[in-house]
Amino acid sequence: MTLKNIPILQAAIWQKIAFVLLCFLPFFQLRGRAIADFIISFIAIVFLLHCDFKKHASCLQRGWFPYAMLLWGLIVASSILDGSLQSTLAALAIVRYFVFAKALEEWLLASRPQQQFLGATVTLAGLWVLSQCWEQYLFGANIWGYPRWADGALTGPFFAPRAGPALMVIMFPGLMVYPMRMVQERALGKKLLALALMSFLLLSMVIIGQRMPALLVFLGFFICAVLVRTTRLAVALSILAGVVGLALLPVLSPPAYNKLVLHFVEQMGSFAHSSYGQLYIRALNMLHAHPLLGLGFDGFRRHCAEPAYFYGVPQFAPFMLGQDPAAGCNIHPHNIYLEIATLSGLSGLFVFVCLVLYWLRTVLRAALTTTALMPSMLFITLCMLFWPLASTSSLFTERTAGWVFLMLGWGLALARTTTRSTGTGTGTGTGTGTGTL
Repeated sequence: MTLKNIPILQAAIWQKIAFVLLCFLPFFQLRGRAIADFIISFIAIVFLLHCDFKKHASCLQRGWFPYAMLLWGLIVASSILDGSLQSTLAALAIVRYFVFAKALEEWLLASRPQQQFLGATVTLAGLWVLSQCWEQYLFGANIWGYPRWADGALTGPFFAPRAGPALMVIMFPGLMVYPMRMVQERALGKKLLALALMSFLLLSMVIIGQRMPALLVFLGFFICAVLVRTTRLAVALSILAGVVGLALLPVLSPPAYNKLVLHFVEQMGSFAHSSYGQLYIRALNMLHAHPLLGLGFDGFRRHCAEPAYFYGVPQFAPFMLGQDPAAGCNIHPHNIYLEIATLSGLSGLFVFVCLVLYWLRTVLRAALTTTALMPSMLFITLCMLFWPLASTSSLFTERTAGWVFLMLGWGLALARTTTRSTGTGTGTGTGTGTGTL
């Protein structure tokens, strides 16, 4: 008996295991981040083994992946130079996210049925978040007994205000895609039902009461109206319904109104002196002091209290609130571009921006060359995730990275299959045979 005849070494078996785990990933992203991290790491490792045994390592040498490895190398080098062993080990570990996205693009989502099945699981996860938000709104607590957060935000199935970011990511590929398809039907009843569903989804984001996810979903609706011509009227009317819902917030949800409107206006009126403004200024001071390679992984948290970064850029000095480290310190800068800049300097930021533009162009090209809606939905999602003028969680924490690289890999896989079906590219197949792993 040869090695390739041993069942445990059959590539198809490992691919099926990895795909089953992938379909559970959206649920563990909501509850069970340690398991979600294990799934991502497992898929990344099995994919590398697949590339080795199948002599398919060439897929790691083309497209965006070499530039992702360059970014990873810069982060690792910066962490080593900063002298922190813990940061260096953490920097080494983030490679799993890039490999995970490549595995989805090249191997795990190579067929339409696989992509559709993943879409169904994302939809179920979205319905779970949505139902828990409304249960909490209508009855005062979610299924676990948790009430609203102290500032009035709905927490959905979580104990803390995390429902907004999760629903934002799921919104278009998991929920909006269905009314968007209904809008394209000729029956007037289906069009009206689709309009009601779109309005309900947007109103749900408003009711949740988290500013940035709500703003980004409004942005997503705008991009949707521009990108998908056949749905422009329905999307425009649903945006109008969302604006009406925002105007009625003092009645519908006074806590959400206080946070979404009153606190937002107050914060924007003096942004430089707000908590976010102080974080951004501190990050820019750090970048000014270390422009080439930054401060390595977790460098912002470890160095933000150092006096050298209080007034690094003289022009920012009038906006710094004294010499209180807490005014500009947190575990990360709350913006992914500033985070990359503090991780790896301007060199890493340049590579990251090029990567984002490459990813967006690839998925947008697929959206424009097919009548299928899912590439457009994923392009909109990536636009929201990589929107530069946004306060965000840290990119390389599992809660954020799991969603970002799941949507990225899914979008790139769709772009790959769309290119093949329309004959607009010359991509090479990955093969899904039953050879050894």
